[in-house]
Amino acid sequence: MIKQQSVLYCPVCGNKSLLTISSQQFRCEQCQFTFFQNTAAAVMVALCYQDELLVATRACDPGKGMWDLPGGFVDPDESLEQAVVRELEEELSIHISGAKYVLSLSNTYCYKKVEYKTCDAFFVVELQQKPKLTARDDVASATWVKLSDLDIERFAFESTKKAVLSLCQSKGFFPEQ
Repeated sequence: MIKQQSVLYCPVCGNKSLLTISSQQFRCEQCQFTFFQNTAAAVMVALCYQDELLVATRACDPGKGMWDLPGGFVDPDESLEQAVVRELEEELSIHISGAKYVLSLSNTYCYKKVEYKTCDAFFVVELQQKPKLTARDDVASATWVKLSDLDIERFAFESTKKAVLSLCQSKGFFPEQ
């Protein structure tokens, strides 16, 4: 596993000369460039209808076949709210407004042997009716699951487990952990 702090080559001069200053800061011995490896922003969205949550099954690694919430990485020059709208359109072919920010959680996202640190912003949408949707992009399928029937351990990421648990508890449900 390649961790973010394993960067060795300077992105300015190309020399294998980066010294680790801290877990996110590196300095080139040759050209004195300082490189910062910052946390990536991501969003996840709980689509709720009465006592049900829309659960996505991941089509790709990491966590292929495991549960997730719709969402993904925030693009450059995009707000968290814009990312919520874009991700829901990309993954489920739906346009939803009115997402409410709830909390943020740190996460580790391992993709193709590279470890990324993320800050995952959790949003909730309370729906008046179930939308017609189509699983696309990195969502293999999407299923409505009663909050009382959720198995937290089926979720791929620790941040998602914590977010879903927080949602359930706020609604008076205490799923198995």
